[in-house]
Amino acid sequence: MNSGSSIAVQAKRSLELKPTELRCPCGGEHLPQDHWRYLEGMPQNPVDYIDDLMKMGLFRPDALSLANSLTGAEFRKELFLQNIAGGNQARRRFCEELVQEAGGLEAAFTAAFGPQAAEFFGNTMKRGSYSRREFIKRVVVSAALVGMASCATRQEQPTAQSSPTGGGGANLEKKELTIGFIPITCATPIVMSDPLGFYEKHGLKVTVKKMPNWAAVRDSAIAGELDAYHMLSPMPIAITMGLGSAAFPIKLASIENINGQAITVAMKHKDTVKEAKDFKGFKIGVPFPFSMHNLLIRYYLAAGGLDPDKDVQIFPVPPPDSVAKMTAGELDAMLMPDPFNQRAVYEKVGFIHMLTRDLWDGHPCCAFAASQQWIDANPNTFRAVNKAIVDAAGYADDPVNRQKVAEALIERKYLNQPLPVVQAVLTGKFEDGLGNTQEVPDRIGFDPYPWKSFAKWISSQLVRWDLMPKEKADYDKIANEIFLTDVAAELQKELGQAPPAETERVEKLKYDTFNPENPTAYVNDQIKKFKV
Repeated sequence: MNSGSSIAVQAKRSLELKPTELRCPCGGEHLPQDHWRYLEGMPQNPVDYIDDLMKMGLFRPDALSLANSLTGAEFRKELFLQNIAGGNQARRRFCEELVQEAGGLEAAFTAAFGPQAAEFFGNTMKRGSYSRREFIKRVVVSAALVGMASCATRQEQPTAQSSPTGGGGANLEKKELTIGFIPITCATPIVMSDPLGFYEKHGLKVTVKKMPNWAAVRDSAIAGELDAYHMLSPMPIAITMGLGSAAFPIKLASIENINGQAITVAMKHKDTVKEAKDFKGFKIGVPFPFSMHNLLIRYYLAAGGLDPDKDVQIFPVPPPDSVAKMTAGELDAMLMPDPFNQRAVYEKVGFIHMLTRDLWDGHPCCAFAASQQWIDANPNTFRAVNKAIVDAAGYADDPVNRQKVAEALIERKYLNQPLPVVQAVLTGKFEDGLGNTQEVPDRIGFDPYPWKSFAKWISSQLVRWDLMPKEKADYDKIANEIFLTDVAAELQKELGQAPPAETERVEKLKYDTFNPENPTAYVNDQIKKFKV
């Protein structure tokens, strides 16, 4: 086994912001992510964006004067730290850390301007229609001023209260919930339950809240800012056990999707990358250290003779930023959730090297989760919301419904993606970026059953790559206490679905077979076979 994993180090660094520091610097009772939701109705082209803001009167005269006289770096410092922090040193430090946590201005650009971001970034940088310094000024001005306008509006207007309608809802401790999600197709059951009425059907009124990255989901969960969460399936294990964060008990309630990811490679490598060994020296993006994506790319590279900690650089990239970073030349490859693999093809930035179903058909990716504390306080509500999501997963898994689901997901407040991109993922008929049209109906599936063998394989790989100490790897305890397999099966039966009778199974992967009865032997065999 290897020690000193670079991605483990980066996981620790991502924890420097304390949950109590996640309040918005404007002073409002909301997280900074709320500003991105405010941005969703704005123009996609930044130049039009600036013009609209000027017409709306959101630019203060002194801010315009500042923009004309200062460099991009000075402007960023003055506008963010003076206007937003308002002289408050704690807020000033928060702003500085937030910019660093976001991964830089390119990441903020993608989050702010949505699906046209990658194309605009690449084209404007190539054309040189205005300087990079001017580009930075415009992005910072628009984000800061719209953010301040959002805060002012939110603080002036009281929050409306309304009662949920529809069936169900008896004896629910809480009927109005907020669930955080990342805008990817893996979140389909959580997201589509809003526009297609599954929450309402089960007596709930749910706000699905778009989050900028997985670290924000984790930190908001620990801080109690959300009722429940869309999480990567290794995250409940990692957070419960205090891997890379404070220990905070979280339960994996149901699986959101199986398959649904891909290894995408930048177009500049289309003639040289054929197999895993060709990735040597690459910079590879994954969405989070504790993700199936990180574990699967390591599995693939190690089987191909590469050491994932020495022969390549693997680092976390928020999924919405991935295509922009590949466009900018910052990524040679990525193993990301869809629709961003297909989006890279759509933008002619990358090609699909391999679907993850070809590494492990039926593997889990994302999950619906809630804290033990919240479940204990709201047992009936937890059962109702989990049932709504399991219900939605059954609906989404039927190919007949995929077109309707795709149309619901593309809305700006949900995935904010072109319909052809989401259709390609959900139907499995897609262009691979190399001139081929592929037909893979099970490119993504929605089976909510949380096999305990999933938990054991995940835990085995966390041990293999030094993301979990061996002494913490009580595989049976992890699977039995964190994965709520029995609860999911009960809900499936109530909904007329047919869950398996068993709770674990032998998992067949591309290069080996995982027997959940002996995960330790499996890890030892991997290291012996692949020499890493």
